[in-house]
Order: sequence, then structure tokens, then C-alpha cells
Amino acid sequence: MPDLPRRSLGAGLLIGVGVAGFVDEVVFHQILHWHHFYDRSTSTAGLVSDGWFHAFSWLAIVAGLFLFADLQRRRASVRSRVVGGALLGWGGFQLYDGLVQHKVLGLHQVRYGVDLLPYDLAWNLAGAAGVVAGTVVLLAGRRRAR
Repeated sequence: MPDLPRRSLGAGLLIGVGVAGFVDEVVFHQILHWHHFYDRSTSTAGLVSDGWFHAFSWLAIVAGLFLFADLQRRRASVRSRVVGGALLGWGGFQLYDGLVQHKVLGLHQVRYGVDLLPYDLAWNLAGAAGVVAGTVVLLAGRRRAR
């Protein structure tokens, strides 16, 4: 028998990562035009990178929802693991994006032509809050299960 509680966590993680990527791409790339996924080349390359990023985000959401639907069909989903995983996935993606993609790799910044410190702090603190909230939900669910 597969480890169904672990699948609940996996479904939540995929959904969280996908939603974080989707919101980032729609709000900051398309609506606000603050940056592209890859800003170290032409606008065309930036648009193509946004398309791949958007596709990845949707793929993560769809895969997570398929896992969740399968768990629901089996009456085996663990709500705290799905919710905790979604928060952890969202926050983890946000921190990865803010620290690795923005700072280490320099693929893009949150915004250009402004003092980055407030944007970086807001971006990374929001991600950290998601990681903390997800961890709290997962630990509380583990305690309730005992």
C-alpha cells in the first residue's frame, strides 16, 4: 500500500508551488510588467521564459490536483498535510525565487529602477511566513494524529 499521508503532503507541495508561480507570473510579469522570468537578454527571450514558467506553474497545479483527487477518491487525504504542504510549497517557492533566482543567479529582480530593499524584504518575509505557517500546520496535524 502506498504511503498515502506522504502523497497528501506531495499534493499540497505541488499545488503550493504552482499557485505561487502562477500568481508571480500573472501579477508581476503580465499585469505589472515588473520583470520577466529571465531578464538578462532580449524582451523576446523574457517573454518565452515567462511562457515556460507559466506552463511549469500550471503543470504543478494540475499534477497536485490529480494527486489530491485520487486521495479524495480513496478517502485517504490528510487535510493538515495538504494545507501544510501547500503553505510550505508556496513559501518555499517564494524564498527560492527571492534568494536564489533574484540574488544568487541574478535572473531577474522583483522590480527595476527602485530601492530593492523593501521589495526584497517583503518578498522574502512573505515566503518565510509561508514556510513557518506550513510547518506549524504540519506539526499540529502530526500531534493530532497521535
